[in-house]
Amino acid sequence: METNLVFTSNISKGAPCCYECCMRCLGGVPYVSLVATLLCFSGIALFCGCGHQALTESERLIETYFTRDHQDYITLAYLIEYFQYIIYGLASFFFLYCIVLLAEGFYTTSAVRQSFGEFRSTVCGRCLSTTFIVITYVLVVVWLLVFSLSAIPVYFFYNMANTCHTIHILSETPSSINQLCIDARQYGLLPWNAVPGKACGMTLSNVCKTREFFLTYDLYIAAFAGAGMTVLALLTYTVSTTYNFAVLRYLGRKGISPRC
Repeated sequence: METNLVFTSNISKGAPCCYECCMRCLGGVPYVSLVATLLCFSGIALFCGCGHQALTESERLIETYFTRDHQDYITLAYLIEYFQYIIYGLASFFFLYCIVLLAEGFYTTSAVRQSFGEFRSTVCGRCLSTTFIVITYVLVVVWLLVFSLSAIPVYFFYNMANTCHTIHILSETPSSINQLCIDARQYGLLPWNAVPGKACGMTLSNVCKTREFFLTYDLYIAAFAGAGMTVLALLTYTVSTTYNFAVLRYLGRKGISPRC
């Protein structure tokens, strides 16, 4: 009985300590940065994965339905290949950068939680936070541009689908549907001397019914959504890093360590 009482007493004393330890650990988690990291990973995965495959399918569509000469779309093929290499680099960069931002979030959040303890912000810590803020601001501007550009192929396929829908409605009057065309040259996909460079009438309608068209359209929409998610993640990173930097500056006024 005496042993049981001692064991029960130890449990009752250890439970609050374990609870406080868990709460302390959970309090040091940068939830905003964690959400931004998951959002950024998802957005980059959608943009890079779907964008890479969408470019491949686009090249196949152009080659099959909009031109007969390989020389007409060889420049486009090189551009698609270069963009695919850029996508590989983007995926690697953002994977590492998001991990670094998440680690910086853990550091600054832990510093904030210790604001009434022995914490002293360092000059290097504040400089590092400033660097991340500047880089993230630049990335937000760049990805706003990428987000805008990724809407162009979605707009192209949207117009193509609408034209095909109109052709389907007017299919009873063949003389009028031949005037409905989608010209790839107008969007800069092919040079102006490309033959035929466009698809009209029932030919265009048949293109819209292919699996390649639906797949490419859906992939571009997914890539567009991924770019939007990445912009949202970067904006969230900007807010969290700016807030953490402001708190570090406030804590630094209490006691700044001159060394890193």
